[in-house]
Amino acid sequence: MKLLPLPLCLLLGGLAAGAEKSPPKTGSIDSRAVAAAAPVRPAMERDLAALGLKFGDPVFIRAFKEELELELFVQNPKSGGFKLFRTYPIACSSGTLGPKLAEGDGQVPEGFYSVPPSAMNPASQYHLAFNIGYPNAFDRAAARTGGLIMIHGNRVSIGCLAMTDPKIDEIFTLCAAAHAHGQPAFQVHIFPFRMTAERLAKAAGSPWESFWKNLRQGYDAFEKSHVPPKASVRDGQYRFGD
Repeated sequence: MKLLPLPLCLLLGGLAAGAEKSPPKTGSIDSRAVAAAAPVRPAMERDLAALGLKFGDPVFIRAFKEELELELFVQNPKSGGFKLFRTYPIACSSGTLGPKLAEGDGQVPEGFYSVPPSAMNPASQYHLAFNIGYPNAFDRAAARTGGLIMIHGNRVSIGCLAMTDPKIDEIFTLCAAAHAHGQPAFQVHIFPFRMTAERLAKAAGSPWESFWKNLRQGYDAFEKSHVPPKASVRDGQYRFGD
């Protein structure tokens, strides 16, 4: 599956949109977020309990650009590992496979990001949103520019991940609950595709092959431990667990 070309993505949304045009509000949960949570929380609590999980426990997000999928994990209070709760279709994304390099390039970032309460924006012009934290330390070291990259509602975006309003109601509600119950920040990992050996072999010769192999180290660390690895940056590469 390919990402939507930028003009088509905008046409499907019916308006021109992109990253937030103003900084997000500091982590207060306003009436829009409260109203969004009310109808979705009971079903989420029921479905979480069926998996041995609890509303308000720590969360973790992975997104895959090629597959247009976002995975929401919740930490199992007994094992400490993170268990897949739901997989959501990404309604709209833009650009091509490969990282975001510069302001205005229409690219969705690839890498390892962190979302504190202050990055939550219940007053977004795209319903509900949170800032993923681009550029991170790796991006800054590589002189990549741009900012205000969100996961948000609606069906249109440039450089962000648009989830539709009903889907972001669930995602935002569960993430805000994790913050409220003490998670200082949740991780968001964005990959070009599912980082299997077979798919990576098909990327041989890509200018991003080395970068993607580095991303795969973080992907494999989570697949092995079911705990999001701690990512740092050294010598122009991500390092995990140091």
